[in-house]
Amino acid sequence: MIPSTLRITLIIAVVCYFIIILYFLKNRALNLKYTLLWLLAGVVMGVLVIFPEMLQRIIHVFGIQDNMNGLFIIAIGFMLMILMALTSIASRQNMKIRSLVQEIGILDKRIRELEDGHSGSVGAGRGVYEDRGDSGKL
Repeated sequence: MIPSTLRITLIIAVVCYFIIILYFLKNRALNLKYTLLWLLAGVVMGVLVIFPEMLQRIIHVFGIQDNMNGLFIIAIGFMLMILMALTSIASRQNMKIRSLVQEIGILDKRIRELEDGHSGSVGAGRGVYEDRGDSGKL
């Protein structure tokens, strides 16, 4: 069983956790779709702090003898889920960046070709007029 002072401290910690998550969400430091996993972790932490009997039941279902070992396994599981989500986000961002860099490169090449083609036709036009000798005579 969790001592009452530890339980109160953990409840305060979970409330502070939610305040921090909501503060980041309000200031747009986190996107809503990425915040859902953090909120889910907070809800699970809150439920396990308020109802520690649930933790004992979950741990015994998996055959774990010690409560602290079960708590560490649950914490490691949540960290792995968050790590996988962040890795997936980073991979998608990397693909988007690569695509945008390639698109910018193609557009830059087109602009240079158009500038070279445009300046070449202007220069060719001047050369024709100068060769005729019409530029000095009216």
